[in-house]
Amino acid sequence: MKFCRALFAIVALGSMAPLIAQQPPAARGSTQSAPVMRVYIRAGLKTHGPGQHDYPQFLADWSKILTERGAAVDGSLHFPTPAEIATTDVIVMYKGDAGAMTPEEKATLEAFLARGGGVVSLHDTLCGPDPDYFSTVLGGAKKHGETNYTLEAPVAYTIVDPAHPIMQGMSGFTLTDEAFFLMTWAKSPAIHVLATAPMAPTPSARGHEGEVVPQIWTYERTLAGGQPYRAFVWMQGHDYANFAHAQVQPMLLRAIAWAGKRPVEALMTVRPERGRGTRGF
Repeated sequence: MKFCRALFAIVALGSMAPLIAQQPPAARGSTQSAPVMRVYIRAGLKTHGPGQHDYPQFLADWSKILTERGAAVDGSLHFPTPAEIATTDVIVMYKGDAGAMTPEEKATLEAFLARGGGVVSLHDTLCGPDPDYFSTVLGGAKKHGETNYTLEAPVAYTIVDPAHPIMQGMSGFTLTDEAFFLMTWAKSPAIHVLATAPMAPTPSARGHEGEVVPQIWTYERTLAGGQPYRAFVWMQGHDYANFAHAQVQPMLLRAIAWAGKRPVEALMTVRPERGRGTRGF
């Protein structure tokens, strides 16, 4: 009986050999896919009224959105520790006045950027006490405490660089949100403008009505002795509902992938959960 079973096993293995030989390397267990993108969401406590500046909701919603698309996501309502971002590819920041950092937090961020980590800044993340410094991180920043905003008003985008991978397929559109002006801009290198908007004639924008200001841009820089890093900025997000806008959400997904130095399509497809969709597993 033992001989019969052994003979059967040899015959069965021989019959499978052509199939094994024809399988591509990935099917034999050595995957050729890119490593998982690791994203850290730096959020904060909610400020403002209902539906505005909802940083904790963003942390919850976008953790799910990115995880569904194959990213490994972590995040918190505090500034990340070096250990928390040790393997992170991109930090997504949606937290008011995030430019207010301690020296230790600045050192953590700079070490992350020096190894080529990417950063995505949303709405008033770029506000803080020292825009001269923070503009060298994001390309542009604004001073906390100044009247440099329109409040809720039309933000009518003109797409300046429709050929950029982040902006593919996008055309001019208008949101009701908040726009910023009186910016401090980095000079060397300068930002790469993706979209601008004229300032709406609101009481807080008096004297700046009609002024055209970049509202979406990229920034690429290399810190001394480090690797090049990429930053992306979208200055809107005052009204939380705009994160789900038909042009905004795909743009942000492409921007996160771009900041992580991946193909911009890397996060565009919802992937089936592991263990589902395959019978018998």
